[in-house]
Amino acid sequence: MAGHGAPELSVDGAGAKVAVVASSWHTEVMDGLVAGAERALKEAGVSDVTLVRAAGSFELPIIAQGCAKAGFDVVVALGVIIRGGTPHFEYVSAATTDGLSRVALDTGVPVGFGLLTCDDEQQALHRAGLPGSGEDKGREAAEAALAAWVTLRGLAPRR
Repeated sequence: MAGHGAPELSVDGAGAKVAVVASSWHTEVMDGLVAGAERALKEAGVSDVTLVRAAGSFELPIIAQGCAKAGFDVVVALGVIIRGGTPHFEYVSAATTDGLSRVALDTGVPVGFGLLTCDDEQQALHRAGLPGSGEDKGREAAEAALAAWVTLRGLAPRR
């Protein structure tokens, strides 16, 4: 399992308007991911956070795009897809990943990638940022998206 080698990100997110877009499947895992993202945003000084729920992970890209077009500076996309016995896992994982990448590139709004693609529920729980979890992917997605926002602001042309 991953977990080692992650960067220590510390950014000032004051002034950022952030949407946390979260899937509704796998409640316990999602609650952990959302809590991790919210903790990271609060610690970064973000006071304007809106939680938006999606039916499932497949719907994350269209809702993330809507948030980006609605004026949010940062979108944090959170979901979980657990492998089953059919190719559904591959299709939904690929489509969701591609869609979230496209939202970021098409809109210029950083999208934090907090989509867990796991073989089983235990792997998802390990990454959910819950007490006893080894990783906090909700926090990591929020921190990465904020770091991208800060970087992009620094690249703005000077007048």
